[in-house]
Amino acid sequence: MTENLFFVGPGRAGLALGYAFSQTGAVSSVTYCGRRPEPPSHPLFIQGAADYVYGLKRPADHTTAVFLSVPDDSVGELARTLASQGEAPPGCAAFHMSGALTTDPLHPLHDQGYAVGMVHPLQSIAHPIRGAEHLPGSYFAVAGETQAVAVARRLMALIRGRALTIPSVQRPLYHASAVMASNHLLALIAVAARALARTGVSSEDALKALVSLARGTLDNLEEFGPERALTGPVMRGDLETIRLHLRVLEPEDRELYAALAKQLVDLATNLDADTTEELISLLS
Repeated sequence: MTENLFFVGPGRAGLALGYAFSQTGAVSSVTYCGRRPEPPSHPLFIQGAADYVYGLKRPADHTTAVFLSVPDDSVGELARTLASQGEAPPGCAAFHMSGALTTDPLHPLHDQGYAVGMVHPLQSIAHPIRGAEHLPGSYFAVAGETQAVAVARRLMALIRGRALTIPSVQRPLYHASAVMASNHLLALIAVAARALARTGVSSEDALKALVSLARGTLDNLEEFGPERALTGPVMRGDLETIRLHLRVLEPEDRELYAALAKQLVDLATNLDADTTEELISLLS
């Protein structure tokens, strides 16, 4: 089956996902609707792989999936506006790409015959072109009506995506975990790079060095799991080194260091009870 995809909103996530799909050879057409007269500068449009519509129109009858790739607070309004364009194309599913919302804002589209659901890439998409390189093989949170979920799984298979079924009531918890693993990781490395730069290392070198370190840690985490991947002073029960770190860090950084180190104590299963107690006391 060939796919015909329709995106409302040419933002980073929508462009990256459409670009990834277009490169599979299984997509006949990709159409984007946007608020600006001209399409963004992107290979999809430069190479003629996608069409651009200024404004919003009803998807063509051959459309198999619609994606509302817009900010969360715009999903409901755009769903109502698209629904006002008329009935759904036969067999078409409509998705929003929010990680936190339920499918409730899509009810107007459901009433027009769309099978509604959500597809959220569990991936950091910081760039509309480079982001497409990260999507193949990634996990996607999928939910919604049975037909919509089936369409989502069919599309994810094109890019070797793996689906996570997240119940609506658990969507906020899912999204919070994604934010911690992505955005909060960014904040942590930025804080660490700032501390390293205080030693006289350039900010550029500090960031590159710590990203390299973090990448190795993530590789170990994926291969060995959290407990076996753990290294450093908490794993060794090295109280003196931790005291030294706490003395030299800035107050805000010290608070973050202590909070995260306390979480590592539970992973350091090799420690005896006395050392564990001392660590917790020190970090508190």
